[in-house]
Amino acid sequence: MSRLLIKESPVMIIPSLAVKIGLNEAVVLQQIHYWLGISKHMIEGRTWVYNTYEEWKKQLPFWSVSTIKRTILSLETKGLLLSANFNEMKMDKTKWYSIDYDKLQEHEDSTIERPACPIEDFTTEEVAENTKEMDVSPSVKKIIPFDKIIQYLNEKTGKNFKSGSNKTKELIHARYGEGFTLEDFIRVIDLKSLEWQSDPLWNKFLRPETLFGTKFESYLNQQEGKKKMAEEEFNFDD
Repeated sequence: MSRLLIKESPVMIIPSLAVKIGLNEAVVLQQIHYWLGISKHMIEGRTWVYNTYEEWKKQLPFWSVSTIKRTILSLETKGLLLSANFNEMKMDKTKWYSIDYDKLQEHEDSTIERPACPIEDFTTEEVAENTKEMDVSPSVKKIIPFDKIIQYLNEKTGKNFKSGSNKTKELIHARYGEGFTLEDFIRVIDLKSLEWQSDPLWNKFLRPETLFGTKFESYLNQQEGKKKMAEEEFNFDD
């Protein structure tokens, strides 16, 4: 009997890596690691692979293109993923990727193997379900840094919210299930604190149910210094 429920190329998750760099990041990095193992593109002493975001989505159909973009940017920011443009036509913006295995080594206690074929552990359906609901093993659940997010919020606002609040955890859990990261939470807190902190009327909205609610993505993409919205535009339950 096959170890897979259906005949489909699986996507691998390494729990210990997911804990250290994030679930989405671990999935994407492993996928790139797999393709590096069979790539023939050797440039400047490194093996590279290339794909558009839409092509990555075909391999990871349980995510939106925006989630894939955020995850790749997160890996680039962490220095784990190298990107370049080796296209013959510079108008072609398709990105090329390689992994900085020396940087990745810093996240591991054991030696990281260079490109090799992945172990077939999880189907794409399993990953999709786990990513959507974050209903994974206890070790992977640790990737949601509830304490860090609320501690940072309290430091920026001078307030005293509790990270153990069920409502707060549900909000953060929901945003992580959509593919957002710790860096995204920090940016939202920074932007809205800068905008609302000194205004007595708006200061009250510096709270988890406002910042981490359904408008989270619009806050994240807001430009610094953007004018405040009218209070009646909000639909908050106090």
